[in-house]
Amino acid sequence: MRWTRRIQNKIVKADMMSFLKCVPDNYFDLLLTDPPYGIDIIGQRIKKNPDGRYGYRQFKHKTWDNKRPDAEAFNEMLRVSKNQIIWGGNYFADLLPASQGWLVWNKGQRDFSLADGELAWTSFDKALRIFDFSRAQALKDGKIHPTQKPLALMEYCLNLRAKKGDLILDCYSGSGTTAIACHNLGLDFIAVEIDDDYFKDSVERLNEAKRQIKFIQREVETEQMELFK
Repeated sequence: MRWTRRIQNKIVKADMMSFLKCVPDNYFDLLLTDPPYGIDIIGQRIKKNPDGRYGYRQFKHKTWDNKRPDAEAFNEMLRVSKNQIIWGGNYFADLLPASQGWLVWNKGQRDFSLADGELAWTSFDKALRIFDFSRAQALKDGKIHPTQKPLALMEYCLNLRAKKGDLILDCYSGSGTTAIACHNLGLDFIAVEIDDDYFKDSVERLNEAKRQIKFIQREVETEQMELFK
């Protein structure tokens, strides 16, 4: 894959390692990503959204979660980015340096069949932080990927550790949540996804988010014009 600035602010269909090999050292200000953990949760079902947009379907058989990324993959991710936030960091603790700056997503429920929360490893020499956001709130986003993170969580990460002018990378784009969070906050980004289905669905989801923001902006502009009549 040839490196070009024209792919900025887009979700790119590409093999992550082939993509990273073309990227200069420290090109990205922040890596915000959620790699496969190797827990093989194929077969979970998605509940139908109220608008029925994504429907009620079983996740198609995929091989993306058969194993976790290896040491070479993490070395490349760290090479191309100045700082990193990697969700599922507890699954990769043997491949990442020690850190005190962990992030915790507290899902607000206890004694549930799934985990009470999720952990992100970060490269920041800062205190651990906890984000409270319930499963019920997360489901309102609609779900197109089995390990999809809430939009509010990714926006929280960016508000906490990114700044205006930063270029953000997501190597495992999946549902496109990082891309949408960057778009909402006015941050430049590149997101990479290899799977045909997730790429198509995430691009559609990003485009829908862009349309919604434009619609809101038009409504605000209309209201402002009415005030000055």
